[in-house]
Amino acid sequence: MTALHDPCHAAEPVDQDDFTELTARHRRELHVHCYRMLGSFEDADDLVQETFLRAWRARDDLRDDGVRAWLYKIATNACLDAIRSRKRRAPYLQPYPDTLLDELSPDRIVVERETIELAYLAAIQLLPARQRAVLILRDVLDWSAAETAGLLDLTVPAANSALQRARATLRSTQWTPSRPSGDEQALLTGMIEAHEHADIDHFIRLVRDDIRISMPPAPMTYLGVASMKPLFDLAFGPDGMGEWRLLPTSVNRTPAAASYLRRPGEVGFRPHRLDVFRVVDGLVTQIHVFDARMFDDLGLPKELGDDA
Repeated sequence: MTALHDPCHAAEPVDQDDFTELTARHRRELHVHCYRMLGSFEDADDLVQETFLRAWRARDDLRDDGVRAWLYKIATNACLDAIRSRKRRAPYLQPYPDTLLDELSPDRIVVERETIELAYLAAIQLLPARQRAVLILRDVLDWSAAETAGLLDLTVPAANSALQRARATLRSTQWTPSRPSGDEQALLTGMIEAHEHADIDHFIRLVRDDIRISMPPAPMTYLGVASMKPLFDLAFGPDGMGEWRLLPTSVNRTPAAASYLRRPGEVGFRPHRLDVFRVVDGLVTQIHVFDARMFDDLGLPKELGDDA
């Protein structure tokens, strides 16, 4: 993890071309920051636009503090404002394509797997907004206590206290980081084969007995293999949904599968859902199931034929 310092300064107010040149290089990392704060890819799009709008309006303040830190302050405050204005308690957690994470310059910021996986994002959404901001700035972006306090207009003791409370709450969620495993791709291949061939026994061998399946934003959660029988019946039963084709992909630095469905009477396989797998000790321990709205962002085809 690297601290955020930017050698780029502006001594005079900038025009629109200069402003774009100074700020555009930070767009992707600001998007990832807003995504962590909000848990939503779509909301992060809106907040990055809001960040650059606020930055343009305040461009006369762009002086010797550094463009990057200045933009992070604006982005964080825009996210805090958005969180305060939310009418719903639980955010709509969405995945983040790895192809877009790869746009981040490695000499600027490192995206640790444990700080972008869906389980971590779901856990930190439980934190009060300011504690969440402090945790991300300190533990994810590696800002100092003084930098964090300055960005959030807090005293250093107040920032440290917020960090301690955030860490304690995160521990209480029993979240633990999953570590990359060399057999994850083989496991993903097995999950895809089991699904395409309706091989329920094979599927069960690849998952933990206490597997957890969630389908955000729907509130229902399936706990344990036994609870999945209605899902198996719906997908693979004699009156099931149809034929399946799956493509491997990755989001949030974890393996995922894009599911295409050909319903009875249809010709092609159409986008249906995205399954994101959490792997622990060589078995799938959690599956987040999303709709197909992010297939374009993942660069996935709009339809598959029989040769897929």
